[in-house]
Amino acid sequence: MRVSQGRERPLTVHHLNQLLFVCSLVLLVAVAAVRISSRSGLPSLLVYLGIGIAMGQDGIGDIKFDNAELTQVIGYAALVVILAEGGLGTKWKEIKPALPAATALALGGVAVSVGVTATAAHYLIGLEWRQALIIGAVVSSTDAAAVFSVLRKIPLPTRVTGTLEAESGFNDAPVVILVVAFSQAGPVEHWYTLIGEITLELAIGAAIGIAVGWLGSWGLRHVALPASGLYPIAVMAIAVTAYAAGALAHGSGFLAVYLASMAMGNAKLPHWPATRGFADGLGWIAQIGMFVLLGLLVTPHELGDDVLPGLVIGLVLTMVARPLSVVLCLTPFRVPWQEQTLMSWAGLRGAVPIILATIPMVSGVESSRRIFNIVFVLVVVYTLVQGPTLPWLARKLRLGGDAEAADLGIESAPLERLRGHLLSVAIPEGSRMHGVEVNELRLPAGAAVTLVVREGKSFVPLPTTVLRRGDELLVVATDPVRDAAERRLRAVGHGGKLADWLGTDGADGTR
Repeated sequence: MRVSQGRERPLTVHHLNQLLFVCSLVLLVAVAAVRISSRSGLPSLLVYLGIGIAMGQDGIGDIKFDNAELTQVIGYAALVVILAEGGLGTKWKEIKPALPAATALALGGVAVSVGVTATAAHYLIGLEWRQALIIGAVVSSTDAAAVFSVLRKIPLPTRVTGTLEAESGFNDAPVVILVVAFSQAGPVEHWYTLIGEITLELAIGAAIGIAVGWLGSWGLRHVALPASGLYPIAVMAIAVTAYAAGALAHGSGFLAVYLASMAMGNAKLPHWPATRGFADGLGWIAQIGMFVLLGLLVTPHELGDDVLPGLVIGLVLTMVARPLSVVLCLTPFRVPWQEQTLMSWAGLRGAVPIILATIPMVSGVESSRRIFNIVFVLVVVYTLVQGPTLPWLARKLRLGGDAEAADLGIESAPLERLRGHLLSVAIPEGSRMHGVEVNELRLPAGAAVTLVVREGKSFVPLPTTVLRRGDELLVVATDPVRDAAERRLRAVGHGGKLADWLGTDGADGTR
């Protein structure tokens, strides 16, 4: 199959059917490939890139695709969805203690990484300073999806996960600004002007993101939509609105969408499990489509001359620039050396650098195709090296720990006319609610367990009914005690029947 580069032909229903068939087949193969990546420990991006390459002009698909501008547009759209999904899954209680360190790493760490990597690209590879600075900026952004896809089975200290997650959500914004600035025609602005521009754009994006997220959360909590399926759509629409508003206000749209999503993700929205699942599915589709398209854009037979430069720059980035930025930024916060070592090695580069490498191509920067090839080689090779070794390194540094009690899945449906809420509670494996009697839940006055679903059968529980793993509970709560009821349920889920009622934190059952 070859995409014609000549005269355009009208799109027919037959062509549309062929396109839908190919897209659905790619999605099915990609979903099946998730199992391969989870078993092998490899980040899924490598699998999806491989699918794109296999479909390309050097593969069995023989599809010629070289539209960098379209790739950039689709990549930006996919990044918005991925950042929204990541923000919705970010727990404020985990990143709050690590926020100063993560901010320093996302800003100061990027500056150190750009300087060291660009210097190496100039003196070791012989690139002009503009091309060297572009490469330094492009590869300075980390990828949370790549990091946590290989660490998901190893519990880590909250400070490590919080720092890595917040850094990956924050550092996309300054990196995009730097790459765009370095790719513009004419001389690069003075460094202090560039710093002022970055600061202003980040401030605008942060303000808009927090405002949109707070307003969206307030609206969703106080307005009952006619169908539960509308809540996930509304949440994603609000997240995209934050990006668009931030970009139109000449701020950082990427920071705005991440902060807006994080605000909504911590606001206990109605039908939250369904919303979380919907966002997770959209995130997977965005990653699959983006990586397949990037795989199509690369031309494997042109990579030969850029393999060695990619390996050299990647070696400097991995062994010098990233560790140096971590040490300089985290030492003032008294982060232990074991955690600094893991975070140095956990600086995986995923989709963002490859997408950002299309910016100089669209801007017509000299040698931009070579920049793209070097970045592609760097990301693939060092993700292949770092990804599978991250769990091993975490164990060697003794940063793993016992798994925490599984969190309850609580879905809330507002009963607007009745001034109440219906909470659907799923008791997962590992929950300490197993073995607790209904009366031992000690729900606040105004809340009660009205129904239990067990092994497909439902019944009205007695006060002495013992709850089990796999049960689903329906809890009715009046509007004033809704939050207190959810906090109590989560506390029992983490702490069991002895969880304190007064001063309980619903997230982890501690004071």
